[in-house]
Amino acid sequence: MVTGIELGALALALVFLLVAVRVLQAIRPLVVNAVVGLVVFLVAGWLGFPVEVNWVTVLIVAIGGFPAAVLVVLLAAFQVAFVPAFVLG
Repeated sequence: MVTGIELGALALALVFLLVAVRVLQAIRPLVVNAVVGLVVFLVAGWLGFPVEVNWVTVLIVAIGGFPAAVLVVLLAAFQVAFVPAFVLG
C-alpha cells in the first residue's frame, strides 16, 4: 500500500527534477558562450594577441558571447584591459 509519505517523496522528487531541468536549460547558453570565448582566446593567443583568462573575462564572455570575446581580445591587443601580466627578469 502506498503511503502519504511515499507520495510526498515522489512529488518532491518530481519537483526537484523539473527545477533541475529548468536550471540546466538556463545555464546551457552561458556554458556554450564561455567555451566559445575560451576558443576565441586560444586562437587569439596563437595569433599573437594573448588575453588574461580569469573569472572576470570568462563571465563577460559567458554573458556577452562571441562579440564580447572579440571585444576582450581587442581591449587586450590595444593594452586597455585584460593584458596578461609578465614577469620581470
